[in-house]
Amino acid sequence: MGSLSGAFTMRRIKCLVVRLAVLGGVAVVLGFVGFIWLLPKKQVVLKRDADGIVALTGGTARVSEALDLLASGRGKRLLITGVNPETTAGAIARQVASYRRLFACCVDLDHSALNTFGNAVGARRWAAEHGFHSLIIVTSAYHMPRALAEISHQLPHVTLIPFPVVSDRMRIEPWWSSGARARLVLSEYLKFLFAKVRMRFDAVTADGANARFSDARPAGAPR
Repeated sequence: MGSLSGAFTMRRIKCLVVRLAVLGGVAVVLGFVGFIWLLPKKQVVLKRDADGIVALTGGTARVSEALDLLASGRGKRLLITGVNPETTAGAIARQVASYRRLFACCVDLDHSALNTFGNAVGARRWAAEHGFHSLIIVTSAYHMPRALAEISHQLPHVTLIPFPVVSDRMRIEPWWSSGARARLVLSEYLKFLFAKVRMRFDAVTADGANARFSDARPAGAPR
């Protein structure tokens, strides 16, 4: 009798595990559909300025777009985070000669960041150093959800204004039309999920920075 009861219990546990796995898979798929649906398809028009601008390296147009925003007075200073340790401000300035004057006064480089988490930590330190309460975030459209999640986790009381960079190819061709782009978007979605799970267990050590932003509010947050 005992063995029969044990077998029945084990069967129920297996059924429960299978159901949970199916539900988890459905949730991941639906989340991916929502992730794709919300990705920006075209460049946004900013409705407000910010104290600072943060550009995350990795895309060819991110830095030039951020410099254009700085030159237009959309922010007071620009942080380029994730810069190769061997790359100097002068080397970047030579590639964008029309913005060379900005590097002498208003551009800072962060060489310490190795990934998006590092970008967020660098942005937190930089914002605290300058007392900034609002930041324009410049990165590729597919990378924006994870970048915003990481930076808002580090700076929960700072207003973040996304400025996604959308390539011409992404505007014209859907993401599924290319195997390489499909893999890129799927990989970014999985990284986004991992980051969200990690952040639930990740205590932010803000080095006192968050206290300096107690009067600021995230964009769209209720009063």
